[in-house]
Amino acid sequence: MRTPLFAAAFSLLLTGTATTSFAQAPAQTATTAAPATWNTTLDAALQQAKATGRPVLAVFSGSDWCKPCIMLKQEVFDKPEFTSYAQSKLVLARFDFPRSKKNKLPAEQTKQNEQAAAKLNKEGSFPLVVLLSPEGKVLAKTGYRPGGATAYTTYLNTLLAQK
Repeated sequence: MRTPLFAAAFSLLLTGTATTSFAQAPAQTATTAAPATWNTTLDAALQQAKATGRPVLAVFSGSDWCKPCIMLKQEVFDKPEFTSYAQSKLVLARFDFPRSKKNKLPAEQTKQNEQAAAKLNKEGSFPLVVLLSPEGKVLAKTGYRPGGATAYTTYLNTLLAQK
Protein backbone atom coordinates (compact mmCIF):
# COMPACT_ATOMS: atom_id res chain seq x y z
CA MET A 1 0.00 0.00 0.00
CA ARG A 2 2.85 2.37 0.76
CA THR A 3 4.64 1.70 -2.54
CA PRO A 4 1.83 2.95 -4.84
CA LEU A 5 1.29 5.99 -2.61
CA PHE A 6 5.03 6.73 -2.59
CA ALA A 7 5.23 6.28 -6.38
CA ALA A 8 2.30 8.65 -6.91
CA ALA A 9 3.83 11.30 -4.63
CA PHE A 10 7.23 10.95 -6.29
CA SER A 11 5.63 11.26 -9.73
CA LEU A 12 3.79 14.39 -8.68
CA LEU A 13 7.00 15.87 -7.29
CA LEU A 14 8.88 15.22 -10.54
CA THR A 15 6.10 16.75 -12.62
CA GLY A 16 6.13 19.91 -10.51
CA THR A 17 9.93 20.15 -10.66
CA ALA A 18 10.01 19.65 -14.41
CA THR A 19 7.37 22.32 -14.95
CA THR A 20 9.26 24.75 -12.74
CA SER A 21 12.63 23.96 -14.31
CA PHE A 22 11.46 24.67 -17.82
CA ALA A 23 9.58 27.87 -17.08
CA GLN A 24 10.89 30.75 -19.15
CA ALA A 25 12.73 33.61 -17.55
CA PRO A 26 11.09 37.00 -18.00
CA ALA A 27 12.30 38.93 -21.02
CA GLN A 28 14.84 41.66 -20.32
CA THR A 29 13.62 45.17 -20.79
CA ALA A 30 15.05 47.53 -23.36
CA THR A 31 16.35 49.82 -20.60
CA THR A 32 19.47 47.70 -20.13
CA ALA A 33 22.33 49.80 -21.48
CA ALA A 34 25.52 48.34 -22.88
CA PRO A 35 28.38 48.39 -20.38
CA ALA A 36 30.40 51.59 -20.28
CA THR A 37 33.71 51.62 -22.12
CA TRP A 38 36.61 52.53 -19.85
CA ASN A 39 40.01 53.71 -21.06
CA THR A 40 42.95 52.13 -19.27
CA THR A 41 45.52 54.86 -19.96
CA LEU A 42 45.34 58.56 -19.21
CA ASP A 43 46.78 59.41 -22.64
CA ALA A 44 44.04 57.47 -24.46
CA ALA A 45 41.35 59.13 -22.35
CA LEU A 46 42.72 62.61 -23.02
CA GLN A 47 43.01 61.93 -26.76
CA GLN A 48 39.38 60.82 -26.82
CA ALA A 49 38.36 63.85 -24.74
CA LYS A 50 40.08 66.25 -27.14
CA ALA A 51 38.44 64.56 -30.12
CA THR A 52 34.95 64.68 -28.57
CA GLY A 53 35.18 67.84 -26.47
CA ARG A 54 33.92 65.91 -23.43
CA PRO A 55 35.50 65.92 -19.96
CA VAL A 56 37.31 62.89 -18.57
CA LEU A 57 36.06 61.08 -15.49
CA ALA A 58 39.12 59.26 -14.11
CA VAL A 59 38.53 56.75 -11.32
CA PHE A 60 41.20 55.43 -8.95
CA SER A 61 40.04 52.32 -7.15
CA GLY A 62 41.08 49.30 -5.15
CA SER A 63 38.59 46.85 -6.62
CA ASP A 64 39.29 43.97 -4.26
CA TRP A 65 40.04 45.70 -0.95
CA CYS A 66 38.44 49.17 -0.84
CA LYS A 67 34.81 48.90 0.35
CA PRO A 68 33.78 52.41 -0.85
CA CYS A 69 35.39 51.63 -4.25
CA ILE A 70 33.34 48.46 -4.54
CA MET A 71 30.18 50.31 -3.51
CA LEU A 72 30.83 53.10 -6.04
CA LYS A 73 31.20 50.56 -8.83
CA GLN A 74 28.12 48.55 -7.84
CA GLU A 75 25.84 51.47 -6.98
CA VAL A 76 26.89 53.90 -9.71
CA PHE A 77 29.22 52.76 -12.47
CA ASP A 78 27.50 49.41 -13.13
CA LYS A 79 24.04 50.97 -13.44
CA PRO A 80 22.34 51.69 -16.80
CA GLU A 81 21.54 55.26 -15.69
CA PHE A 82 25.23 56.03 -15.30
CA THR A 83 26.17 54.23 -18.51
CA SER A 84 23.66 56.25 -20.53
CA TYR A 85 24.86 59.48 -18.94
CA ALA A 86 28.53 58.68 -19.47
CA GLN A 87 28.10 57.67 -23.11
CA SER A 88 26.78 61.11 -23.98
CA LYS A 89 28.67 63.36 -21.55
CA LEU A 90 32.01 61.86 -20.47
CA VAL A 91 35.16 60.02 -21.43
CA LEU A 92 35.84 57.32 -18.85
CA ALA A 93 39.19 56.11 -17.48
CA ARG A 94 39.71 53.55 -14.71
CA PHE A 95 42.94 52.99 -12.78
CA ASP A 96 42.69 50.01 -10.47
CA PHE A 97 45.10 49.01 -7.71
CA PRO A 98 44.07 45.50 -6.60
CA ARG A 99 45.96 43.81 -3.76
CA SER A 100 45.00 40.17 -4.23
CA LYS A 101 47.43 38.02 -6.23
CA LYS A 102 44.53 36.55 -8.22
CA ASN A 103 43.58 40.05 -9.42
CA LYS A 104 47.12 41.16 -10.24
CA LEU A 105 47.25 43.33 -13.34
CA PRO A 106 49.76 42.92 -16.17
CA ALA A 107 52.98 44.88 -15.57
CA GLU A 108 52.24 47.36 -18.37
CA GLN A 109 48.79 48.16 -16.94
CA THR A 110 50.26 48.58 -13.45
CA LYS A 111 52.79 51.02 -14.92
CA GLN A 112 50.03 53.00 -16.69
CA ASN A 113 47.99 53.14 -13.47
CA GLU A 114 50.99 54.32 -11.46
CA GLN A 115 51.75 57.04 -14.03
CA ALA A 116 48.16 58.28 -13.86
CA ALA A 117 48.27 58.24 -10.05
CA ALA A 118 51.54 60.20 -10.05
CA LYS A 119 49.78 62.95 -12.02
CA LEU A 120 46.31 62.93 -10.48
CA ASN A 121 46.30 61.01 -7.18
CA LYS A 122 49.47 61.96 -5.33
CA GLU A 123 47.54 61.68 -2.04
CA GLY A 124 46.78 58.00 -2.67
CA SER A 125 43.04 58.45 -2.02
CA PHE A 126 40.63 55.60 -2.74
CA PRO A 127 38.20 55.84 -4.30
CA LEU A 128 39.12 59.03 -6.08
CA VAL A 129 37.10 60.40 -8.97
CA VAL A 130 38.82 63.17 -10.92
CA LEU A 131 37.06 65.29 -13.53
CA LEU A 132 39.42 66.66 -16.17
CA SER A 133 38.89 69.12 -18.98
CA PRO A 134 39.62 67.78 -22.48
CA GLU A 135 42.99 69.58 -22.15
CA GLY A 136 43.82 67.67 -18.96
CA LYS A 137 43.15 70.41 -16.39
CA VAL A 138 41.74 69.12 -13.09
CA LEU A 139 38.19 70.45 -12.73
CA ALA A 140 37.16 68.64 -9.55
CA LYS A 141 37.99 65.73 -7.27
CA THR A 142 35.46 63.65 -5.39
CA GLY A 143 34.88 60.10 -4.22
CA TYR A 144 32.05 57.81 -3.18
CA ARG A 145 28.70 59.45 -2.45
CA PRO A 146 25.63 57.51 -1.35
CA GLY A 147 22.40 57.81 -3.30
CA GLY A 148 22.94 55.72 -6.43
CA ALA A 149 23.58 56.48 -10.08
CA THR A 150 20.98 59.20 -10.61
CA ALA A 151 22.13 61.19 -7.59
CA TYR A 152 25.77 60.76 -8.63
CA THR A 153 25.19 61.99 -12.19
CA THR A 154 23.29 64.99 -10.80
CA TYR A 155 26.27 65.71 -8.56
CA LEU A 156 28.69 65.37 -11.51
CA ASN A 157 26.57 67.85 -13.49
CA THR A 158 26.84 70.29 -10.57
CA LEU A 159 30.63 69.92 -10.48
CA LEU A 160 30.94 70.36 -14.24
CA ALA A 161 28.68 73.45 -14.22
CA GLN A 162 30.99 75.15 -11.70
CA LYS A 163 33.97 74.99 -14.04
